[in-house]
Amino acid sequence: MLAKEIERAGVPTVFVTSLPTIATMVGANRIVRGPAITHPFGLDEADRRRIVERALEMLETEVEPATVWEVEAE
Repeated sequence: MLAKEIERAGVPTVFVTSLPTIATMVGANRIVRGPAITHPFGLDEADRRRIVERALEMLETEVEPATVWEVEAE
């Protein structure tokens, strides 16, 4: 998995997925649980912004391997 290799090089990464169990199994360290996209037009801007803000917050935080963060709904 690319995120794991990038982490080994010393660059923190965040894996955004609606399937955090799989991300954990492949060795991602920072995981943001994103919503499953069931609508053909995807998420609105506010939802996308919350996911990106949470991911950026994780990049600044030391975590234990396979830490899953949720995105709070407004």
